[in-house]
Amino acid sequence: MAVETATKPEGSTGEFKGDIDVNDNPPSRTDLDTVAELPVLDANGKPHTFKSLYTSTDDDSSRTLIIFIRHFFCGNCQEYLRSLSSSVTPDALRSLSPPTNIRIVGCGQPDLIPMYVRETQCPYPIYADPSKALYARLGMTRTLSLGSKSPQYMQYSLPSAMVRAIYQALKAGRDAFRGGDYSQVGGEFVFENGQVTWCHRMKNTRDHAEVPEMRRQLGLDGAKPPPRKTFTSGIRRSSSQLKRNLSDRRKSWSRSRDRTEKSSPEGSMMEKLREDKGEEEAGGREEE
Repeated sequence: MAVETATKPEGSTGEFKGDIDVNDNPPSRTDLDTVAELPVLDANGKPHTFKSLYTSTDDDSSRTLIIFIRHFFCGNCQEYLRSLSSSVTPDALRSLSPPTNIRIVGCGQPDLIPMYVRETQCPYPIYADPSKALYARLGMTRTLSLGSKSPQYMQYSLPSAMVRAIYQALKAGRDAFRGGDYSQVGGEFVFENGQVTWCHRMKNTRDHAEVPEMRRQLGLDGAKPPPRKTFTSGIRRSSSQLKRNLSDRRKSWSRSRDRTEKSSPEGSMMEKLREDKGEEEAGGREEE
């Protein structure tokens, strides 16, 4: 049977206009041959060919799920990996037939990968494609649309996700601008024997394939998933820390303003007037 290949709507830029009209057809053989030699970078910045992610593994796995995430500060993608990692464990993947592994690819700078691992506790290898060449060639596109509904994998609300993302950005400083293209969306691709047997492309910024769907695709639908790890305490800590940081900054700005006023000629004059007024008031109390 002929297999349709991935295409974008004719004349569509795929940017900032709601859900993107992309299909979930596997990439063509030509596209796979093209992307096979494209580089991905590990946390140390060392390049690897893309095909090494699904052909060169540490075990006997012949099937690989490659998940393309958005930028490294995307709270939605971070929550997706937390949910997936809790439900689809390395031990469960090794027990499958065929044995399966998972690889993650983001579009930010590779030196942010350790931060991303800390935030998500993801047990699977993570790589970077700052050029976004893989995203483009495999039919993934760009949008800022949130979509019409909250996905099942989100453990907390959108405002909480935004607070967490802001806190991470504040901690990162200038690195917040190195996390990748904020409008780039990703998808999920299952490779088996060098071919893509199933894929899903995101239509909005929260449109990762739901975890139950991924379990079905991998053959885990008959097994009970382990309990989901909770991260709400971390979210509360992030929110409290953000409030403390903002409060400290306001205090710092206030002290700086006071110093500036006192050091200026106008500030010195105002300080002198306040001192004179205080002496007059004190003298008046003594006469009484």
